[in-house]
Amino acid sequence: SSDFIIGFPGETEADFAATMKLIEDIGFDTSFSFIYSARPGTPAAELPDDTDEEIKKQRLKVLQERVATHARQISRRMVGGTQTILVTGVSKKDPGQLQGRTENNRAVNFSAPDRALIGQFITVEIVEALPNSLRGVLHSG
Repeated sequence: SSDFIIGFPGETEADFAATMKLIEDIGFDTSFSFIYSARPGTPAAELPDDTDEEIKKQRLKVLQERVATHARQISRRMVGGTQTILVTGVSKKDPGQLQGRTENNRAVNFSAPDRALIGQFITVEIVEALPNSLRGVLHSG
């Protein structure tokens, strides 16, 4: 994960292209990305804001879509494999399931016989990649 500020004063198309190349080279699959806004009292607040607002919005959209594409690709590659997860609690969307986190911070929802697994590391098989999480089943072997 990384933070990206889009449209900082003076940002050129070449600067944005370099940011996108970095995202591609590293393969970021999560980010905290925002359009630049001046903060009073900072040196940057004195710089001319010379990038059109629509260009900033478009660049942010492109960046966020690319990061989301990386996330989907990584999640899809996990399907069919096993993952060790830390069981963190009850699933937010289905109280009959538990949720855990993989080593690469993917949320995994799975059915479990009881809540005694919360706080433990377990192995699950990943059976489905969803837009914002994975579905797993308890690994039996």
